[in-house]
Amino acid sequence: MKFLLIMHMNPEIWDSLTEEERKEVMNGHQPFIEAVQKSGELVGHQVLEGPATSAVVRVTDGVPVVSDGPYLETKEYLAGFYMINCESRERAFELAAMIPDASVPGIGIEVRPVMFSAGSPV
Repeated sequence: MKFLLIMHMNPEIWDSLTEEERKEVMNGHQPFIEAVQKSGELVGHQVLEGPATSAVVRVTDGVPVVSDGPYLETKEYLAGFYMINCESRERAFELAAMIPDASVPGIGIEVRPVMFSAGSPV
């Protein structure tokens, strides 16, 4: 089963951490990546730029309209993700708990099953 482990960022929470705590979270990703690569469960991962560089495209009356991001009235935003392929939802929860961001109070890892992959059911 494929799952997307979604990392959200809340700048207020991130900024409240000490420099050492931020480094610990950032440096903790490499051991996680190595562990899920070794187990064969990692499909891919990406880190995204902040919403200041994003844009939203909507089509109105057949005309594309592009507006600057962020487009949500929230402080949290999608910061990155890991795509994993594991045996169960419970295993996906175990892997999500290993992501260092999950240990930061106020931040969690969203676990979402993938319904389709490359146009076919997972």
